[in-house]
Amino acid sequence: MRLLVTRPEPDNARTADTLRALGHDVLLAPMLRIEPVADADLGASCWSAVLLTSANGARAIAIHPRRDELLGLPLLAVGRGSAEAARDAGFVDVTSADGDARDLLRLASARFSGARKPLLYLAGEDRAADVAGALAERGMVVNTVVVYRATPAARFSVEVRVALQDSAVDGVLHFSRRSAEAYLACARDIVAASLAPVHYCLSARTAEPLQRAGAGRVEVALHPDEPHLLALIAAGTGGEAARPPAAMPKPRSNRLE
Repeated sequence: MRLLVTRPEPDNARTADTLRALGHDVLLAPMLRIEPVADADLGASCWSAVLLTSANGARAIAIHPRRDELLGLPLLAVGRGSAEAARDAGFVDVTSADGDARDLLRLASARFSGARKPLLYLAGEDRAADVAGALAERGMVVNTVVVYRATPAARFSVEVRVALQDSAVDGVLHFSRRSAEAYLACARDIVAASLAPVHYCLSARTAEPLQRAGAGRVEVALHPDEPHLLALIAAGTGGEAARPPAAMPKPRSNRLE
């Protein structure tokens, strides 16, 4: 298949390598640019644990001047991709919720309900879920610190625009609602061409803007991670949709940009 990958760098390149290894042709169109907040104020060094809903948070804190103060803390990550990024950043005590924000909330409640010190949430500027608010309802204190921003792309590259207009894209991969919205914004003058491919979405929330825009075929992963998203493509080419491909490398996912 001829596929367009819209996730931000550097994850888009890894996804493209996986797809090419499976025999697909791939174009890259990162719809968000991730920028760390260099001067993010972490506040006082008094935390029970760190919460992470995106690998981008781990990458941002990896270059923060106070990174070493956090590395000895337990870290709860939303999924295996963000957990792996946390380990790459130097965290040792890392636990993955293996799901979405709801799974992370359940894990945090089970592990740290009644903790005397607050939890530190390393967040993006725009968030799909109110992690701090949901935990506050359970009597837990969370300090939210914005450590990265995601800036939408202003336009498609000429190569991507021409490929869409020439019907040279069979499928588009979407990893977040914001990137799907940015895709639609970039395609506002080629709407029909941009909606014609199959749209493979990480979650129902990701799919909503595309469905509202009138996309003819929108597929949603059975579980919000990269292997299950790529399993949709395998199903479309004669593979099995119920489980991810057996040879899939460890997932690196940006579920909550």
